[in-house]
This record gives sequence, C-alpha cells and structure tokens, in this order.
Amino acid sequence: MRRTPTRAGAALSLACMAGAVLIAAGPPASSAEGTTDAGSYLAPFNTTGDLTGDDAITQADVDLLAGHVGATSTDAAWKTVAAADLDDDGTITVTDVAALSQKMIYDDGPFELVEASVLDMQAAMNAGVTSSVALTQQYLDRIKAYDTATIDTAERGRPLNSIISTNPEALKLAAAADEERKDKGMTSVLLGIPVLLKDNYDTKDMPTTAGCACWEENQTDDDAEMVEGLRSQGAVVMAKASLDEFAYGFSSQFSAFQGMTEDRQNATSIASPYNTSKTAGGSSGGTGASISANLAALGFGTDTGGSIRVPSSYNQLVGVRPTVGLASRDGIVPLALSQDTGGPMTRSVADAAIALDAVVGVDANDVATERQRGKVPNSYTKYLDPQALAGKKIGYFAQMIPSPTATNAAQAAAGRRFEQAKADLEAQGATVVPVEMTPDEATAFTRVLNEGSGSTNEFKHDLDEYMATHLSPAVEANTLQGIIDSGKFTPAYRSTYVSRDKITEETYQAWAGPDGTHTRQLALGHEQVTGLLDAQEIDAVVYPSGTPFGTFSTNMRLSPNTGMPAVTVPMGADATDPSAGMNLEFLGRQFDEGPLLGLAYAYEQATGHRTTPTLFGPLPQEAP
Repeated sequence: MRRTPTRAGAALSLACMAGAVLIAAGPPASSAEGTTDAGSYLAPFNTTGDLTGDDAITQADVDLLAGHVGATSTDAAWKTVAAADLDDDGTITVTDVAALSQKMIYDDGPFELVEASVLDMQAAMNAGVTSSVALTQQYLDRIKAYDTATIDTAERGRPLNSIISTNPEALKLAAAADEERKDKGMTSVLLGIPVLLKDNYDTKDMPTTAGCACWEENQTDDDAEMVEGLRSQGAVVMAKASLDEFAYGFSSQFSAFQGMTEDRQNATSIASPYNTSKTAGGSSGGTGASISANLAALGFGTDTGGSIRVPSSYNQLVGVRPTVGLASRDGIVPLALSQDTGGPMTRSVADAAIALDAVVGVDANDVATERQRGKVPNSYTKYLDPQALAGKKIGYFAQMIPSPTATNAAQAAAGRRFEQAKADLEAQGATVVPVEMTPDEATAFTRVLNEGSGSTNEFKHDLDEYMATHLSPAVEANTLQGIIDSGKFTPAYRSTYVSRDKITEETYQAWAGPDGTHTRQLALGHEQVTGLLDAQEIDAVVYPSGTPFGTFSTNMRLSPNTGMPAVTVPMGADATDPSAGMNLEFLGRQFDEGPLLGLAYAYEQATGHRTTPTLFGPLPQEAP
C-alpha cells in the first residue's frame, strides 16, 4: 500500500461503566506517534486485578486467583495474587474471584441482535453463544428482508433503500475473524464486528459509487485510510450505505444501481425507519437509516455541513463530527476538503468511542492529520464516565435555541426538548448558562454561523484530485463534465453539477486558497468561539441539532465553520409526535473529542432517549 500512517490502537478503556459487561482484551497496539500517553488502555477498571501481566482480565487470571482462595497477606505466595485482593482485606476470598470475573467480557445468556452493542456482541462471541459469521449472516438477512421491501403499510410507506451494495466477501472475512478469536482470543474490541460505510469511502472489495450511477464501475484497488484502520482491528466491512449523491445535501437521493427508464436515469430516496414517509436526512442518510434499523453493528458517514449530524438526529443515533485532521480523508470522495471529515454513526456513545479509536492517526496522504500529533489519547473510551457532567459548565448561544412557544410547531417542539435537556444536564451536576457576548462579539458570531459551505467553490477542484489519484480506470465519467455528459446521475442535480463545473481555479483559490476568504473566516471563527469558551471557562456548548425531521436555522454550521468537533446524541421526541426524535449536540475545543464523548455519555446514560424503530424488530430466526 502506498500509505504508511501511524495510528492509535483501537483499545478499550471502559472505566466507570458500571453495570456493563466488560472486556478482557489482548495487549494494545503500540502507541501511535502523535498520541498522548493516557496510561494503560484498559485502565483502571479492566486492568485492576491483572495477574498474568497482559494488561487485561482473562480467564487465566480468574483461574489463577481461584487456586489461591484462602491465601493471606502473610503467605509466601501473596505477591502472586495481591493485585486481585479487590476488597483490600488481606485475604483472597470467593468474593474477590467473583469481582475479578466481572471484569471480563463474557455472557453465555441469550443474545438478542436488535440494539446489541459492540460489547454485547463481544461478550456473546467470547462465550460461544454466537460468532462473527452468525452475526454477519443475521445482518445480511435483515438487509434482505427489510431494506428494499415496503414494511410500512401506511399510505405513504416506502422502503428504506439504505444499502447500495453488500460485500460478497463478508462471510469469508467473518470466518477469518472467528478463527483469529479461536486461536488468539479477542485481539481487538472490533474483532468480528460487522460494519457498514457510506458509499463514498473507497473499499477494495466493493465499488465506491458516491451514490451515482456514473461510477458503478469504480472498483478501487485499495481502501480509504479510515477503512484500513477498521480492517486492521478485525472489523468485518459488510456493506456500503446509500447517500445523497456526491454528498450533495440533506434529502438523500441516489442513482447508483437504480437503472434507466426510457433513457432517463432513475433515482431513489432514503427513508427513515421511524416514519418511512420522511427522509432519513443526509447526506449520510443510508448510514443513518440502516444503523437505526439494526442492519449493521456500526456505521460511518461523512460531514461537511451536517451530513453526519442531520441523519443522526432524524434517526435517533449518536453521531461524531471529529476535528478536521483527526481521521484521514484519503480515499474518501470529497465534497469540500476545507470542512470534510469522516466519523462514526452508532446506537450508543460507547460504540461511537470504540469506532473512533480505530480510525484516528497521522497519514502522509492527508496533511491535515499532522495537526493531531500529541493530542490523541490511547482510547476515547477512557472518557466514558456517567458522572462526567458533574461540575461542568455548559454554555449555549441564545440565537441557536428555538423558542418553546414559537408559532412554528417544529421549532416549538425542539425548544421544549432543549428546555428538558437543560434540566437533565443540571440534574447531573452541570451548570448551564448562556454564552455572554458584547455587541461586536455577537456580530462576529453571526458571521461565523452565516459562512457558507465550501461545496460550491471546492467540489470540482477536490473531486478532480480524487479522480486523478483514486478513481478506477474503468470509469468513463472521469471529469465533472463527463459525469454531466453521461446522463447517469440523479436528474434533479443536473443544474448543480453544471454550475459547479463552471467554477474556475481562480474562484477556488480566492475562496479556499491559503489566503482565501473562506480560509480566513474559518480561522477567525475558531479563534472567536474558542476565545469565548476560554474567557468564560465553559467546558462545552450545547444546542439542538434540529427539529423533528428538519434542521434549525444555521445550527449545523457552527462546527464546520470553527473546525471544532461535535457529538450529537438523542434528546427525545416531543409529545406531539413520539416518532420524531431530535438530538442534542455538544461542541467543544479542537481535538477535545474525548471530553465531549464523556459529556454525551453521561447525558445518554441519565436519559436513555433512543428508541428502537418498531417496524424493524427481530426477524423470526433471531429469537434467542
């Protein structure tokens, strides 16, 4: 492979996750250059009591301790087992053995696929209750049963249409993961976990269409860098999710593999599993719909101006828009590289942290990743503390909050949910305050929110670079004009492609060049908002990601227009429409994904707002 990145190991540090089935993993990968030494990657919960020196609690540790029940601190062998005297009473008892066994991921009880977390799957696989092959087959069965069938019998019900392709090698990859587990144990928390990717991530075993019929032959020779990270941790890349064509917008229409009707290209829209008459949002709508409907364990999307966070909100998911430069964009079809970033979309914050661990790292083919050196922890899961909100100061910008009494019903619903979210944050020990601004600061902040997306002025330039370095030679439409000439694209987007093809290099440089207006404004936005947080000692900012199946004002612009990361998490539905969940978004300082995930986790654990789409429950063969 021509890429030689360094990467933080996808290691698990699930301290403070009380009541969860916890993991016993192998030793971590070597710390990547550019990461901080955050201590043992399973510390403290999963390493305390380790007797065999592998920084994990395994059956070997439990067996060793069980053989010394009755030993006391005066015995010659005490040094061998002292670390597992978990109640510090100077004697090894059955209580110590039981407590130590709770530190392993192992569950031989009934396994239910729907809403299963990564840890649930690992616990069941470690116990032999299921396997990666079985999990992968179950998800493939769900895709076959649910994705293109009209399950919703309501008048406007329609199929999800969330999957573009499945991997013909998926079961073979899963079998290899099962063999690795058999031979070496659970070598990674992602070992054997079936994942799907938005179909703008290059994959060596499935075409990368970007949702466009014009690129159905785009079988690349290698994987996107983030995909390599997932595979290196044993994940099973099972399917490619549909998306708004070329990540254009929020409606999620695509033409790939939809065929022609009387010489006119067909296009299809993606539906939300909560209400299939509604869009799943975009542009990562396929990832949003499929992960919410339990068609895979984990998903990945991309975000330029909201494309992870919008479908996460529409589909009651956790979505992470990382700092640009935390994960490489190499091998991802671009929209606007000034703001493009890839990130996980999952059913829980813990799963998002696990997924993020696998894809961070410095990559010579994406210079933006140089910025992460010294700023990446060994594992983002170390921040998953249900008490993380206690003592934190959380801010909000008043203009980003809809009024609970707004005449617009959707805005009023979002306003009511935000008021409840504030109360929930305060109940967990946080102080929630408005961000104070002078008139000049308020004017500058409005400019931050009003700065447009780079998708118009950057798309042609950045797509040309992708086509020159990644596009398969089998693809005839290898320029934007060639795409237009092919006629093989979503018909509604013709004028968009035509206008973007007219953007000149001069226009691009004036916008996104080193001294471009957009480049300068992004830097100013970061400086201003970070300055406000620092001056007022605010830990993070919160706001609604949107309204029921909609967006609010320019809220989605704050993260991309400042370069600051955001984590969106379900905040519940309004009583007026229980099917229409909305999300609360946490925004923090650049490369502060860890603390943000901690805050989001504490909020999630206290509220538990995600619900399962009732139309897409267990298949008959999934009964435990």
